[in-house]
Order: sequence, then structure tokens, then C-alpha cells
Amino acid sequence: MSLVKFASITKLIRDNSGKVKHKQELFQEVLLMVLARATRADSNVEKVEIARVREVLKQKLDMDFSDAEIRTAASSEIFETQSLERYLASATRKLDERERTIILIALASVIRSDEEIRVFELDFFDRVALALRATPSEIAGLISV
Repeated sequence: MSLVKFASITKLIRDNSGKVKHKQELFQEVLLMVLARATRADSNVEKVEIARVREVLKQKLDMDFSDAEIRTAASSEIFETQSLERYLASATRKLDERERTIILIALASVIRSDEEIRVFELDFFDRVALALRATPSEIAGLISV
């Protein structure tokens, strides 16, 4: 899938003017990137976590991803040049409250999927929430109508 290459995020970083033609594609890539990376947050990739990422992506994006695509996204070389937090900080300027909340709720769902929440996963969640500049209400999943 083209989302696994994170073209919109890469373009956003390169093109600092911040003009992203396809905001929806950016949201899709950020959601994929965050959830895929969450499977590696504690260095203990569980099959149930990969399965949960696939379920969430299908539910939220109506897109099917294979286990291999999710593992590829989790290990993407995009993170060799800049940290996840830096990419998220750039992307968050283009994401609205609803999209940030969806990302955080989905991330919490993936972290809870193996029924054992580890310190590294909590740290990962906190770093994502901070990079997204999420408010306490967004972290709690509260979205205004």
C-alpha cells in the first residue's frame, strides 16, 4: 500500500510551507504510522497487537492491511532520519481535534489489546499525545459536536 511509504508525511517535512493537498491521506498515514509503531513500543510485538491494528485501520479508514504491511510500517526507514515525535509535531498542524482524538483512542486500543500494559507503551502514548499537542479532553476521547 502506498500509505506504508508515508509520502504525505515526508512531503510535509520537506515542504515546510505546510501545504498538503490531501489532508485525509495525511491523517491516514499518521494513524497507520502511530499504530504500527505502537506494536514495537515495548519491543515485544504480539500477534494480537498486529491484529488489533488491522481491525482499527479497517474500521477507521475502510482499508485492509496485511500483517507484513503493518510490520513494514512499524520498521519504516523514515524514522532513521527523524524521530516519530518530530513527524507528528509537523503533521499535527494539519490535523483537527477529531482526527487527533481518533488517533489517541485507537492507540489506547492497540496498547490495551494484549491485556498487559507496559511502561514503554505508556511512555510511547505520552510521547504521541505530547507531539500531537493533544488537550486533556482529546486524550480522554471527548469530541465537541
